[in-house]
Amino acid sequence: MTVDVAKGRESWRWREAAAAPVATASPRAEVPASSASGSSSAPEPVADGTWQTQLRSRGYRLTPQRQLVLEAVARLGHATPEEIVTEVRRTAGGVNISTVYRTLDLLEELDLVSHAHLGHGAPTYHAAGVVEHVHLVCGGCGTVREIPSDVLTDLVARLRDDFDFSVDVSHVALAGRCGNCATPVSG
Repeated sequence: MTVDVAKGRESWRWREAAAAPVATASPRAEVPASSASGSSSAPEPVADGTWQTQLRSRGYRLTPQRQLVLEAVARLGHATPEEIVTEVRRTAGGVNISTVYRTLDLLEELDLVSHAHLGHGAPTYHAAGVVEHVHLVCGGCGTVREIPSDVLTDLVARLRDDFDFSVDVSHVALAGRCGNCATPVSG
């Protein structure tokens, strides 16, 4: 069972998918239900009322462009700036890629979105406020799986103790092969 951001403007709740992982953006993102939260309900991404409050408290307005970018990030899950601008242009055709990049930079500075480098090319962005996680990126099928960051606790402690190095686990992406791609197909 996986957890995925509910698609659609009106719904900001997380939902449980009963079937295989749902493609949220390219690459696909999947979040194990057990990693979302210790409670029975999964966390909710930041709603636009909270976005407005957070922006205003820091001296910024929730402009239409900022709202469209925030909504696109929440809908798509993990998405590149190019995927975000494509989604935004469904509503506002005049928004260009430089506006999206500037908006993402500001929103990340304000801790409303976060990015990770899941492979070569552009970073992928996702809504902040989601449980801290590490990305497992399959080199075979492109699936991106989110796992709790606490699986790296021992490694992070060793890097700190042995090498005086602090790891920002919010940007960690581990490349490898998922179970489906690692298992040879018999035929």
